[in-house]
Amino acid sequence: MEFRYLGNSGLKISEITFGNWLTHGSQVENDVATACVHAALDAGITTFDTADVYANTAAEQVLGDALKDERRESLEIFTKVYFPTGPKGHNDTGLSRKHIMESIDGSLRRLQTDYVDLYQAHRYDAETPLEETMQAFADVVRAGKALYIGVSEWTADQLRAGHGLARDLGIQLVSNQPQYSMLWRVIEDEVVPASEDLGISQIVWSPVAQGVLTGKYKPGAAVPQGSRAADEKGGADMISRWLDDDVLNGVHRLQPIAEDAGLTMAQLAVAWVLQNPNVASAIIGASRPEQIASNVQAAGVRLGEGTMSRIEQAIGSLAERDPRKTRSPETRLA
Repeated sequence: MEFRYLGNSGLKISEITFGNWLTHGSQVENDVATACVHAALDAGITTFDTADVYANTAAEQVLGDALKDERRESLEIFTKVYFPTGPKGHNDTGLSRKHIMESIDGSLRRLQTDYVDLYQAHRYDAETPLEETMQAFADVVRAGKALYIGVSEWTADQLRAGHGLARDLGIQLVSNQPQYSMLWRVIEDEVVPASEDLGISQIVWSPVAQGVLTGKYKPGAAVPQGSRAADEKGGADMISRWLDDDVLNGVHRLQPIAEDAGLTMAQLAVAWVLQNPNVASAIIGASRPEQIASNVQAAGVRLGEGTMSRIEQAIGSLAERDPRKTRSPETRLA
């Protein structure tokens, strides 16, 4: 495993982060989820990402149980706040001071830790003054409940505004967590340049495009049983936009590129996002421990210019690049 600094801070995180969205507490049994966490540790992963909304708080509990006997100082534990949790009442969502203060305590209790290394705004809340949100985050940091602050899926303008307020409040906004892959490149034109100016890193999710970039989905073929595309609990909705024959044909053209690089297609996809110097870490998930042992081998891989050019030719116009696709809900979800 290799490690990178998170934003303009002294915190180092593993190039591969283990995330438990869509799996722990919902799709897989707890004993399998725990085995996945232990496989991540065995592979050298020290950074773990979750959120209170995942499986309506159950994912945090599973992760806390799996990590409770590990040396806390050797881990970087991240979680998030924004989306509705619990009974989903009128104050159980958003980035109000009330919701942030109550949510951090619930997350710490479930994660069985006194602090998280990174506390993230899961989306931008257009219905709460940004000053209120950042003041609440500053108080969370000063209370010792979080060491750093991050966000997820914020636009370049939102990052600039949030970073300025954080600086004035004496806290560090060090990261953004966007979707990023060969097929989803909407952060490249605006978010990444702004982040580089501000000293903010990307911790990217879905580097294998919900599994499409593994090559398991074939043009004109039915989706494999047990795959994310066959999961009606949420996975199928997320992956459906990629199940287009043109996209799948483009992905098929990546197979010889991966073989020439000595990588699986999944490893190639993860290694590709890590070539971006603004990316501190790529989040991988797993429903089986062996998936981690394979995908973690993308850490430390450096793809040559020729390989990167071949990937660009294979994917070409199939990639989504419109920066307007980076956005948060205009109204809160309840």
